[in-house]
Amino acid sequence: MDEILNLSINEMPQTEFDCSCGKHHNFSVHDMSIRKGAIEDLPKMAEPFKDGKILVVFDNHTYEVAGKRAVELLKENGFNVKELLFDTGDDILIPDEKTLGRIVQEQDLDTSLMVAVGSGVINDSVKFVTSRSGLPYIIVATAPSMDGYVADGAPIFSQGYKYSPVAHLTYGLVGDTDILKTAPQDLIQAGYGDVVGKITAIADWDLSVKANNDYRCDTCVTLVNRALDKCFAKAEGLKERDPESLGALLEALTLTGVAMALVNISRPASGAEHMLSHFWEMDYIARGLNPNHHGIQVGVATPIIARFFEELADILPEGTGALCPPHEEIEALLAKGGAPTSPKDIGISKELFHNSLLKGYTVRPRYSIMQFAKDNGRLEEIADKITEEIYG
Repeated sequence: MDEILNLSINEMPQTEFDCSCGKHHNFSVHDMSIRKGAIEDLPKMAEPFKDGKILVVFDNHTYEVAGKRAVELLKENGFNVKELLFDTGDDILIPDEKTLGRIVQEQDLDTSLMVAVGSGVINDSVKFVTSRSGLPYIIVATAPSMDGYVADGAPIFSQGYKYSPVAHLTYGLVGDTDILKTAPQDLIQAGYGDVVGKITAIADWDLSVKANNDYRCDTCVTLVNRALDKCFAKAEGLKERDPESLGALLEALTLTGVAMALVNISRPASGAEHMLSHFWEMDYIARGLNPNHHGIQVGVATPIIARFFEELADILPEGTGALCPPHEEIEALLAKGGAPTSPKDIGISKELFHNSLLKGYTVRPRYSIMQFAKDNGRLEEIADKITEEIYG
């Protein structure tokens, strides 16, 4: 029971076990290779699909750091490769109808596998399309920037609204630490911010169990907390791109993805802090602006949500408040890893910030500390107080 807690991260693929939570869990990712030089494992990982065409998807940035090498390796090993380049210039790629439709158009009838080379948007876009077309995909990670590499959710945009439909798990993950250390510092900060966000996500999950009778798997909570402890212990090295620190960061992100895959929900990784991030992102895109990286927004949203737990400490269920550290400690953790600590640091306006505290709970049909505040008639007063404390 709970055997997955005794496995190394590269041993976890194709694991199934009876859990102490009462459910039978199955982690159906076929293969993971997280190590120095892992990209060399790509042809072997893709071998079962050699009879068909391999569609390799990247953008102008990820092509240079890993896409070119991925294509070379596949061609050298006799694969029939088709390339799809999204050239966005200095703009960011949005996982919307245009992006998803382009991938569908480039998928030939004899395509047997897609290889996504990138991080959040490339991974989510290819994951979504392949889940609908019934194809497997492999992700070659180019940055330790988010936790969705081995999760089954695929956050995308539809008519300007961001939501997270269930997709499917990747067939394989290639996490080459030599590639990850070349990631821009803001993407490393994004990944670290996403990891910090798990602090309030776990507290939110506990609240939803006690106040809303939701399901929780304590094995998954343990898995996530172990990963966080390891990552936070090495966080200072992220500012210098220390390989061990980057490895611990990707491991924390990946293990969180494993936890999500085991329970088929994003609860182990996502709570009210993600709702604020999605709210800000949708606002930026609606105004034709490039939003901040998702994980950076999650990071600065985390101490904000911690403030909600502090303000509601007098009525929280027993034990829930103890799971969320004071917001000052979370801000110190963010600073330790070189990540922004305040919404003001990343350009979130006072008006948008206040509006997100009032309406962020509507972004997802999920019980959270913001919903708890609303249900107890205290949402507006807390939103006003926090906004005034931060923005004056």
